[in-house]
Amino acid sequence: MVNGKDYSIPVIHPDDTSLDADLIVVALKHHHLADAVPDLKNLVGDQTTIISVMNGLDSEAYIGSIYGMDKVLYAVSVGIDGLRQGNQITYTKGGTHYFGEAANTEVNPRVRRVQDAFGRAGITYETPTDMIRTMWWKFMINVGMNQASAVMRAPYGVFQSSESSEEAQALMKALMSEVIDLAQASEVDLTKEDITNWYSFLHSLSPTGKTSMLQDIEAGRKTEVEIFGGKVVELGNKYSVPTPANQTVLSIIKVLEEQALGSGGPA
Repeated sequence: MVNGKDYSIPVIHPDDTSLDADLIVVALKHHHLADAVPDLKNLVGDQTTIISVMNGLDSEAYIGSIYGMDKVLYAVSVGIDGLRQGNQITYTKGGTHYFGEAANTEVNPRVRRVQDAFGRAGITYETPTDMIRTMWWKFMINVGMNQASAVMRAPYGVFQSSESSEEAQALMKALMSEVIDLAQASEVDLTKEDITNWYSFLHSLSPTGKTSMLQDIEAGRKTEVEIFGGKVVELGNKYSVPTPANQTVLSIIKVLEEQALGSGGPA
């Protein structure tokens, strides 16, 4: 059920087809990726393009290690305010989907075919010149927005409201700032201005909307904290960049997650 409409989605068993897909969209929680990717083997052919709209920085490389990076485009989705309850999903903003090769000074035919498919489907998309920078920008948003909302149990409205946003935004920006430091250490052109640019997206979202990590915490599901705060701490150790805000929030979320999973219900 999406916004009150019932969709009957066709499914296939991974062993029941030998048809090559033109386009495969991978949309999973990170901890399901390793088990799911082998199921694509009968769908991937010479002309197949794969895009992953998953969170984090690593899913494309993992998929490419199995099927070849020549078949994989980088992709992120930003500005979606979907809420999931059981099999019901509601949203007011469908967001924008960014995809392309690592560099897109010229759009190649493979990217153009995906653009045409998204255009026919009425899906809002952009192809940035520097897709790696865009990946890091989305990573910055996830690290700051998702984790801050999860530890404060705060929907988007808390970060938008003039009464409560100062403290909420302070934590979000502290988490994001550590990503910017790591991006610069990785020679990715991310700056403090990118935090400012996020606010136009933030204020377009439904005040009652919640990040996926907050929804996971409330539902007692495993979160993706390993690819957010965990990745920041890992990269901080690699580049000798301090990441105290992410280290603290990582510890908090892991405790909340363990409590929920251990008790069989929401923390």
